[in-house]
Amino acid sequence: MSLLQPLNLPPYPFRITDDKGQLFVFDEIRKKQIVLTPEEWVRQHFVQYLVKQKGYPRSLIKLEGGLKLHGMQKRSDIVVHNSVGEKIMLIECKAPYVPVDQKVFDQAARYNMVHRVPLLVVSNGLVHHCSKIDFEKNSYTFLNDLPDYKQLKSLNEGK
Repeated sequence: MSLLQPLNLPPYPFRITDDKGQLFVFDEIRKKQIVLTPEEWVRQHFVQYLVKQKGYPRSLIKLEGGLKLHGMQKRSDIVVHNSVGEKIMLIECKAPYVPVDQKVFDQAARYNMVHRVPLLVVSNGLVHHCSKIDFEKNSYTFLNDLPDYKQLKSLNEGK
């Protein structure tokens, strides 16, 4: 399977370089070259999708933020904040060959026990699922589409 396989996200003009057979992509959020793994390919596409199609400000997106879960250091793929700095969305990215199954949802849910964000997204670049979490009712609802940044205000009023 090709590292740069087409995804179920719009194509973007990434700055990709080859250093002695190792591919790197310039990450516009972290402002540095990142080794281009299949998971990173999905993460970079999803970030561009958030910014270019859904209107999320780059300044409110954090990549690979650390978190402690049961005493172990973990990394969440993408965390999106609102304009006052609250976490509003957690996105767990997997390589395209990794199925988006219960195991992936469970991992994202465990991370969200720490983050406690109202929107939880899982994607392998081919399949994407977005759910709204209701912490009071201890339930979730799958959404048909990822909300635009402007739509979040009305979505989060009910949290």
